[in-house]
Amino acid sequence: MSHNPIRPWRSIERRKSRQIMVGNVPVGGDAPISVQTMTNTVTTDIRGTIEQVQRAAEAGADIVRVSVPDEASSKALKEIVRESPVPIVADIHFHYKRGIESAIAGAACLRINPGNIGSPERVREVIAAARDNGCSMRIGVNGGSLEKHLLEKYGEPCPEAMVESALDHIRILEDNDFHEFKISVKASDVFLSAAAYMGLAEATDKPIHLGITEAGGLTSGTIKSAIGLGQLLWMGIGDTLRVSLSADPVEEVKVGYEILKSLGLRHRGVNIISCPSCARQGFDVIKTVEALEQRLEHIKTPMSLSIIGCVVNGPGEALMTDVGFTGGGAGSGMVYLAGKASHKMSNDQMIEHIVEEVEKKAAQIDAAEAAKARAAE
Repeated sequence: MSHNPIRPWRSIERRKSRQIMVGNVPVGGDAPISVQTMTNTVTTDIRGTIEQVQRAAEAGADIVRVSVPDEASSKALKEIVRESPVPIVADIHFHYKRGIESAIAGAACLRINPGNIGSPERVREVIAAARDNGCSMRIGVNGGSLEKHLLEKYGEPCPEAMVESALDHIRILEDNDFHEFKISVKASDVFLSAAAYMGLAEATDKPIHLGITEAGGLTSGTIKSAIGLGQLLWMGIGDTLRVSLSADPVEEVKVGYEILKSLGLRHRGVNIISCPSCARQGFDVIKTVEALEQRLEHIKTPMSLSIIGCVVNGPGEALMTDVGFTGGGAGSGMVYLAGKASHKMSNDQMIEHIVEEVEKKAAQIDAAEAAKARAAE
């Protein structure tokens, strides 16, 4: 909503955290909350993995994670990193050599648990490789794979056990004078995840990676993630996030942005505000929105569009958006620009016309931002 003032009751005060770099992407501090996803291709399928990374980046992913389960995958990682438009995180479990190989291959970050890769000497070797290659780390605590001694101590996965695991891993890195890391405490249970993250946020100032792990399919996983991540983000907790869905990684990126956009924490592309439709609608709202979502996917400029079926809420919603269309009668409706009624448009030409108006507005916003940047130089 480029023409609307920021209202104080809509602001979120983010938790203060130290900042690290994942490649060229800052995480923590005052940096924007970054959106991540993970490839689901076989990593040794280099071309397929690169294509998936590129599609995720085009959808807006700031960072992409790639699994490195074996030596062949760490060898493939070098070419994947070279062709990736965004920083690559190497997902490492158990074998310390994969961490060393991934750092040397150019990974921007290692997703690793220091406590499950062997002896202190092996941990030091991985840390040395990360340090020598400018590689950060993510400590990834998961409610489904807590250490045996913590399960014996607490009896079951619980927030206290997850936070204690995280702090134990933090201590390992800090004892080796390594501080370029972020941390997550994920679980598939929304309550467990949220409580663990709240405890972690109080216990450390390290940047936090948010996620509800193994959240489910596109619909159920989106809802669980929106509830779990939404409440944490509303509290100011979280510096980067991944929405874990049994779906195309591009969908994870889209959902991540929608969650951030709904809270005013990140803006990218067109935010469509539309009614669910009813008997009062002057045109087919559902089909129109579906068409516009597809036609406007190429717009990266943050802006808002209202598509409302009738005049009950249409004019009011249009006041708050950059471009709007409100259904009327006799096969036409009203087009709103910058919150004001502008002109009528027939329903059968409305989609093409709205696409043109959105593209025109996006170009104006981009030109204004470019001029502002030049003036600041």
